[in-house]
Amino acid sequence: MNSDNIKKVYISGIGGIGVSAVARYFNCHGVEVVGSDVEKSEITEALEKLGIKIYYEQKAENVTYACDLFVYSSAVPNDNPERIKAKEQGITQKSYFEVLGELSRENKTVAVSGTHGKSTTTAMLAGVLIDAQKDPSVILGSCFDKLDKNFRCGQSELLIMEACEYRAHMLLLKPQTIILNNIEEDHLDFYKDINHIKQTFQQYISGLRDQDDVLIYNNDDVNIRDLILPKCKLIRYGLIGGADVWADNVRKLPGKQVFNVVYYSQDIGDFELNVPGDYNIYNALAAIAYALSLDVPIGKVKQALSEFKGIWRRFEVIKNEKYTVISDYAHHPTAIQETIKAVREFLPGRRVVVVFQPHQRDRTKKLFDDFVKSFDLADVVIVPEIYDVAGREEGQSISSKDLVEKIKQNDPKKQIEYAEDLMEARVKVKSIIQDEDVVLVMGAGDIYKLASEI
Repeated sequence: MNSDNIKKVYISGIGGIGVSAVARYFNCHGVEVVGSDVEKSEITEALEKLGIKIYYEQKAENVTYACDLFVYSSAVPNDNPERIKAKEQGITQKSYFEVLGELSRENKTVAVSGTHGKSTTTAMLAGVLIDAQKDPSVILGSCFDKLDKNFRCGQSELLIMEACEYRAHMLLLKPQTIILNNIEEDHLDFYKDINHIKQTFQQYISGLRDQDDVLIYNNDDVNIRDLILPKCKLIRYGLIGGADVWADNVRKLPGKQVFNVVYYSQDIGDFELNVPGDYNIYNALAAIAYALSLDVPIGKVKQALSEFKGIWRRFEVIKNEKYTVISDYAHHPTAIQETIKAVREFLPGRRVVVVFQPHQRDRTKKLFDDFVKSFDLADVVIVPEIYDVAGREEGQSISSKDLVEKIKQNDPKKQIEYAEDLMEARVKVKSIIQDEDVVLVMGAGDIYKLASEI
């Protein structure tokens, strides 16, 4: 694919948070974009304001011979009528992830990778480089106030994007820089086990072969330590001394955290974050490491990170009056545990009411024991029924009831409730909530709707 030769592109499933960023990419480069989705949303309405034609019924007649490229989201199956029509007409078809792969080859690409923290690290880095006038293009799997929602059309050759590990999609990319945050067990409907995951990440980073390529990695992560590192420029970051870029003297304060950064044995002073958790210090260190490798002034990096207020659905404060409602994307046991811990650090002394919607039955079943231990720091837990992911369940028989019963069994004093759906979860929250509570709404499904309703 040479994007310079593409005059018109059709995007099926254009309303997805990642796919819509690709639509914006083509649009900002003068390509005519047409697309479809099954329902209208804030994302599709924003695309329509850019002049993009969107159909809300996916039919064969939407697709015409005039298209040079047909792009489809992972939610669009092979037997979709639009894909069948594109095949009949001989239009080149590429998945969203294949398009990212092509764009990574056409630009100087920084790919942010790992089980956790991809979106936040991407946004932090984008914010720093925008303020430093490096003028990057950015493709983000969330929304950030310094971007046009989930995308930025920069004029430099620099492109920052997330590299998703699901179904090994990151192997489609050809970045010049990889940021590797962490490696954990997840997506076990595709990967066999943690060794399979590590082998795939090994293949991914082994694509860095040139002396000018860069690998920036979390030196504290035990699974990353098992990888054979490529022969390129290596930059290590962490919270433990000995890394090239590490955080020292971390101070957890109400509403912020402050830490010193040691850069190649030199203390370069205090950095302040207004987002919580050790995981966000790791994210910030990755952004610092790359920015300083581009000789961005330290003062610019400090200022941009201190002004970072987070992104959509990552510790997003929805309401802060009688009680605080926080919406978060956490759907993996480690992320859940760390997010609850972050609430305790950022809003000390408050009762924490967690509403967690498990995402995908396969994940819930295979990481069940880890999920059970994830809520130890919560005072009250409400668990709506599992969010089913189309095409990824394969008949797994498990319910949120099983999770609730096991947590009760392990901790009989824990106040924990099951809800059949989001409506019942809302009723339960309203009956339980007290002034000064923190209501933490977590999950990767449609649970975010509940946060604004409470």
